[in-house]
Amino acid sequence: MGRALSSGLRSRVLKAASEGSSARSAGIRFGILAATAIRWVSRARDGELEARLPGRRRGSRLDAHEDFIVEMVEDRRDITLNEMVVRLSEERGIQIVRSALSAWLRARGFTFEKRPHMHWSRNNLA
Repeated sequence: MGRALSSGLRSRVLKAASEGSSARSAGIRFGILAATAIRWVSRARDGELEARLPGRRRGSRLDAHEDFIVEMVEDRRDITLNEMVVRLSEERGIQIVRSALSAWLRARGFTFEKRPHMHWSRNNLA
């Protein structure tokens, strides 16, 4: 994983690039990778002058369909992930894999609990 670079370095690279230097040569001049300088200059052209926050993005495509998913689970408690993926695809047009749906559900407190198979003679032992 790369190290965090200072905002002062970023501003110096952007200034050099705006004064006519190429992004690649500005990166070499200030001792950073050319790819990093190119990315910074490209984002600056789009109006993004500050560094992005580190880490993963926090949103999910499923957040907009939370009510629909919760309704599916509450309507039929034994619905499988495969059935949910199919319904999301057919009724909402969302293509998502089963593991992503499972992670989304677990993050919201939904769990899948298996009950072990019980021998028929144990059913009457109360």
